[in-house]
Amino acid sequence: MSRKQITVDQEYDVIVCGGGTSGVAAAIAAARSGANTLLIERVGALGGQLCFSGPPGFAFAHLFNPKGEQDAAGIIEEIHHRMLEEGHALPHLKPEHRLEAGYTFSYVDPDWFSITIFEMMEEAGVHLLLHSLVVDVTKDGDKVTGVVVENTNGTMTIHGKIIIDCTGEGDIAIRAGAPSEYVDRETVQPHTISFTMDGVNWDELMDWINTHPDQIVWFEHTLPHWSDERKEEAHQKALKFYSTCRKPEEMGEMMGFIDFHKMGLETGEWHEFSGVGFFITPREGGHIQAHMQHSSQVPFVLTNDAWDLSKGEAECRRQNKIALKFFRKYIPGFENAYLTRMCPEMRLREGPRVMGDYKLTRDDVAVGREFPDVIGKSHFKAGAHHTVDKNTIAQVEKVCPADDGSYDIPYRCLVPQKVENLLVAGKCVSTDRDAYLRYLHQTMVTGQAAGVAAALCARDNVSPRALEDNVSELQKILKSQGAILDGTT
Repeated sequence: MSRKQITVDQEYDVIVCGGGTSGVAAAIAAARSGANTLLIERVGALGGQLCFSGPPGFAFAHLFNPKGEQDAAGIIEEIHHRMLEEGHALPHLKPEHRLEAGYTFSYVDPDWFSITIFEMMEEAGVHLLLHSLVVDVTKDGDKVTGVVVENTNGTMTIHGKIIIDCTGEGDIAIRAGAPSEYVDRETVQPHTISFTMDGVNWDELMDWINTHPDQIVWFEHTLPHWSDERKEEAHQKALKFYSTCRKPEEMGEMMGFIDFHKMGLETGEWHEFSGVGFFITPREGGHIQAHMQHSSQVPFVLTNDAWDLSKGEAECRRQNKIALKFFRKYIPGFENAYLTRMCPEMRLREGPRVMGDYKLTRDDVAVGREFPDVIGKSHFKAGAHHTVDKNTIAQVEKVCPADDGSYDIPYRCLVPQKVENLLVAGKCVSTDRDAYLRYLHQTMVTGQAAGVAAALCARDNVSPRALEDNVSELQKILKSQGAILDGTT
């Protein structure tokens, strides 16, 4: 029997495709800006990686640049503040050895994050269509006029004035005819499935860390533009911190366990694809859990190939079983620890990038470039690509803004070439590979900007490209919503 064909009578001002970190920010921003907004998501949860496939609130770990200036706020800061007030987040923790790296710990409870997002959707008046997959667009010439959705109702056509692709992989923009860039199977960053453990004896673990501070690794010690003296000073601060800290939640992450890792590789009790370590997940009542984000690392998986994705899901779980057994056998404090949560799908680190009217580059990051059409800022390094080798998770070819400040994200990165009435947000926005804006705080910044821009375009019946020459109203509204567009160096 053929699928039932349904055309939804109502035309929405803005349709957001994908309810991950960029999608929820886009939908909230669009609705708050006066647009009749529909958010379509393929599963029943909102928040994407941040609530069910990735790290525990990692979006809140890079809100301050190395100078201590906050360069990401708006909806992302609003969410953190709200969850902190409710007891479901850690404050903006700034250990001394982290201050000059632009890396703070502000993690949130991922399950309460999902609840918070649903509350904010209702408050903003966003319409939701969950358990629905956007499979195509409708077009009139080069203008996108709506989307085609598959769900249990049948095949649905839903019309919208402005469509925002927040799928993470650029699926909708690419199907609409926008050009894209991607790497090959040998080069693509590895993907992972996170899991969480409880029942950890934190006192025993902290005793071990205090007496073995050199076994804990802080990857930011390798910032490329630091002098050897500066790196050594930061290293000594880290050793002091690890040897005295008694509260695991103040560490934020515990990575390295160098000798255990080496032994596991020698005995075959640890797989060869990643290092040993975990992040801290805050839970209700001041409780914390260990969240393993890097314990599986699966290379050679392209996100636009379902056969690859299927193999990757299986391989991630194989590696995670190895990690679970290893932690319980060797890591102090984990003898009686147990699995509480295995995320249901891979965290996809690298997918296609949709080419827009401007491509943010590695050189832009290196000089901290400013743009007149700025819609957000970041300080996160370019070239921070995960690779798989037999010893560690390597991040190679990194470059940071030379003055330890921030760089601008221009609006034109959100406007795809060759199509109209379409915006992109999230990790698929227009960059070169090194400047890839895949980190969760960056996806929420671009999502909020795309949402406001879409609302303005729907109101004025213009395509997003028409805003490129006059972004002043967009910038004014973003600032009123708390976004940071200036005031950093």
